[in-house]
Amino acid sequence: MAAIVPGKAPSPAPASPEASTLPPGMIRAQFRAMGTTVSLLIPEAHAADGAEAVRTLFADWEQTLSRFLPDSELACLNRHAGEPVTVGPLLFTVLKAALAAARATSGLYDPTLLQQMIQLGYDRPFDELPATMPAATRPQPPGGGWRAIQLDPARRCITLPAGVGIDLGGIAKGMAVDAALARLDQMGISPALVNAGGDLAVRGVPAALGQWPIAVSGRGHSWVIPFHHGALATSGVAHRRWQQGTYIRHHLVDPRTGAPAQSGLWSVTVAAARCMQAEVAAKVAFLLGPDQGRSFLTTHSLAGLLVREDGTWTPAGPWPTTAMQEMEGD
Repeated sequence: MAAIVPGKAPSPAPASPEASTLPPGMIRAQFRAMGTTVSLLIPEAHAADGAEAVRTLFADWEQTLSRFLPDSELACLNRHAGEPVTVGPLLFTVLKAALAAARATSGLYDPTLLQQMIQLGYDRPFDELPATMPAATRPQPPGGGWRAIQLDPARRCITLPAGVGIDLGGIAKGMAVDAALARLDQMGISPALVNAGGDLAVRGVPAALGQWPIAVSGRGHSWVIPFHHGALATSGVAHRRWQQGTYIRHHLVDPRTGAPAQSGLWSVTVAAARCMQAEVAAKVAFLLGPDQGRSFLTTHSLAGLLVREDGTWTPAGPWPTTAMQEMEGD
């Protein structure tokens, strides 16, 4: 899992997990991709080639895996549910990883909630979503359609059950972060940090600091924690919220009900070895709620911070409680 080390950390910081200061000799580059802001910190000497490599990778992943782009491979697969579809290696690999995560979490992570999301009104990129919309015309069914997906590795063929759609949003972002860091490593670029909307991973540490000071937000409070290697991911309801009829909706759907989770949590931040692992664990812990979510993380030897809707918080596993430094201005 990720190593979190003690030490003095500066301030201030942005709202989602991110480096809270720009280390000497490094630059920050930002761009939009996969429905979020992607930022990276890399040495100034590699500014142009490193940023272009990461930007290209995210563009390729979005073009393949976005449910909103009508010509993406994923959109084509969803349109042909009930039929075998031959896909490229990226989509096959990401969906295979998503199905493995679903099995490992007994379906609490579920990549087949597309129809539920659409019924809840999340039928377009979030930036285009109206703040209010008409009430749903029918209740959302529970998930579980992932169990009937058929994969044929020899032909790289996927068959979705009729009526089932795939949404790979969170896990695809986490895997893209992991892939971007691997790409930078292949180019000999280190230290580096890649953050896709709160899904963050690092490689190496800035020599001048000996650690990454990372900002983590709660509700009404933010802290800086020292981070050495690995990944962080946050699942929460602070930003992707809208009103459908008389109901406030959010994007974290509980597959057991088909409706937005009502777990009593505001956010969960998890540290893990890889961003994909942290992303899945954060979502599952959020769905489980404060007590069961903490037990889930502890059982899997993962460090986490669970923030309740009232702003109180609970650590899980080896979360560095004593090294948390509250941000100025909170």
